[in-house]
Amino acid sequence: MKKSIVVLVLLYCGFLNYAQSEKTPLEKVIGEKTLPSVTLTDMNGKNVNVADYGKSGKITVLSFWATWCVPCKKELTNMADLYDDWKKKYNMQIVAVSIDDSRSSTKVKPTVEGQRWSYDVLLDVNQDLKRQLNIQSVPFTVVVDAKGKIAFTHSGYVDGDEYILEEELQKLAKN
Repeated sequence: MKKSIVVLVLLYCGFLNYAQSEKTPLEKVIGEKTLPSVTLTDMNGKNVNVADYGKSGKITVLSFWATWCVPCKKELTNMADLYDDWKKKYNMQIVAVSIDDSRSSTKVKPTVEGQRWSYDVLLDVNQDLKRQLNIQSVPFTVVVDAKGKIAFTHSGYVDGDEYILEEELQKLAKN
């Protein structure tokens, strides 16, 4: 009986370790996957194929956000302070991807204009891109290298995360 309990406990602990070590689907493809061909609209209603950002020859940071997400807006504002410097140093671009639905998407343009964010802003109203990349929540950052491969992802935001992002940009700019 004691052996059975010990075996069950060991199996359970092994399962927990395996489950915790499993990578998310997006983490499994870092360095292998390119941006999917998904058409979104910009704030002026123009269609944009997201895959084209991966073909630009620049490092591309996709920052998924929503108007109702306070940490998202804080992250984008903090990145805006560094954006001009980053563009020069790392040959990069930021694309803010709003996941606001059709009801709240009308708040995107006034939010962006009020914050004076100078990067491209795309509307993922049906969350097609979010679903394609298997993103669970915002804020979420995806970094695509100059060759179009997903190189880094980050979920959540706390003050200072933009410097972790800059470290990744530095690495990619050296390659």
